[in-house]
Amino acid sequence: MSEAKVRLYVDHPLGAAQSVVLSRDQAHYLFGVMRLGVGAAVLLFNSHDGEWRATVTEAGKRGGVLQCDVQTAQLQMPPDLWLIFAPIKKARTDFIVEKATEMGARRIVPVQTAFTNAGRIQQSRLQAHAVEAAEQCGGTFVPEVTDLARLDRVLADLGDRQLMFCDEALAGASAASALPGISGPWAILIGPEGGFSEAERARLHARETAHPVQLGPRILRADTAAVAALTVWQQQLGDWA
Repeated sequence: MSEAKVRLYVDHPLGAAQSVVLSRDQAHYLFGVMRLGVGAAVLLFNSHDGEWRATVTEAGKRGGVLQCDVQTAQLQMPPDLWLIFAPIKKARTDFIVEKATEMGARRIVPVQTAFTNAGRIQQSRLQAHAVEAAEQCGGTFVPEVTDLARLDRVLADLGDRQLMFCDEALAGASAASALPGISGPWAILIGPEGGFSEAERARLHARETAHPVQLGPRILRADTAAVAALTVWQQQLGDWA
């Protein structure tokens, strides 16, 4: 039995003896880029059925078929954690999506604030980055990347979800000591490079389920802040604890 060297996310049910038909792009990647052929092993996952080892049964330039052999990992769901962030430059926004996926966010929410520089995003491209990150890091779940939405609308959708609000203007306790030990659904909010407006900051501080925190003594870039905040939350309340 050959060793599987490629992991692939598929939007298809997975199970014993299940056949999986590849898209043209997937076939190009497996057979054109990775040079796999009939009989090669591939690891498949779909965010529902865990990870399965599959064998290539048909290989062509425009398509192909794989057959699931055996489950190699159970589905491992990340904590019920959303990362909400204001998009920045393209490459750095890509970085945030990739790292949020690797670090266990269940949903990634780009948000439009008063000082957000990016007026639009390519949601499908960012979702593809999340898929690629999950393929590379061994995850069995791909977080949803939503389309860009206004901050007030996103906050309204949170309901009673706890919110870790990273306030660069806050002087006081560090994030680790400021987070309450409340389990259940959470979200992390990272502001834009220009910070939050006074009106936004006042609204966030007035929210009963919001917990303002400071990420150390220095002001961090938005992409660095996202990684730092995810690390602190995972260590205090997530599946790293």
